[in-house]
Amino acid sequence: MTFLRDTGLIFWAQLRTELRNPVWVVIGVAQPILYLVLFGPLVKGIAPALGANADPWQILTPALIIQIALFGSLFAGFGIVAELRFGVVERQRVTPAARGALLLGRVLKDMVTLVAQALLLVALAVVTFGLRVNALGMVLSVLLIAVMGAGLAAASYALGLWAKAESTLASVLNSVAVPVMLLSGILLPMSVGPTWLQNIAKANPFSHTVDAARALFRGDFGASEVYVGTTVTLVVSLVLMVIGARGFARENA
Repeated sequence: MTFLRDTGLIFWAQLRTELRNPVWVVIGVAQPILYLVLFGPLVKGIAPALGANADPWQILTPALIIQIALFGSLFAGFGIVAELRFGVVERQRVTPAARGALLLGRVLKDMVTLVAQALLLVALAVVTFGLRVNALGMVLSVLLIAVMGAGLAAASYALGLWAKAESTLASVLNSVAVPVMLLSGILLPMSVGPTWLQNIAKANPFSHTVDAARALFRGDFGASEVYVGTTVTLVVSLVLMVIGARGFARENA
């Protein structure tokens, strides 16, 4: 109970800080909306190659939610670097709060922010572009992506405590984020690429998350992509959260 209470306190403190400056939430969803507007027509042009009934918005929208999760969660560590500079983390270290609660409260805030951004993006796609989405599939897809984001955020926070400087953290994250995004099929499905590129992309676990999210969005719950993508996402997220928790505990020791 003490752990849950500590987690809740950190969560609400972080969420209040986020709500005081919601501009970052808006900025976080502005770029995917731009991609939706600019890349939607391109995906629509290649839709016949993806299947007779392929919906370009069902292809692009879930992938852009993953983009929000990927960049929003990976760059969460910048927030804790700022908290280190202002002494917030140092003050929390001297409290009896569990070190795991200090991390979990922050991760839960990031998950809530991600879900809010995802729902906003879906609503805009439905209203503006006529996106047809299976309601249950959309909910399951967003939850799956939120789990992925939780693992990335946990690792990012631990990395931020280790780096202790934005320049160091940016160098590490930028070298990871861009290749992961390009090889996940976010902007265009990897099925339209050459075989050698598809084989490389299969080694990227987030490409399986993208495939699962797209299948869920169109309501294809029995697709093999759903089972493979869900399993890979859960395993990778669990590994990242364990790594993040250990790193966070070590840096806060």
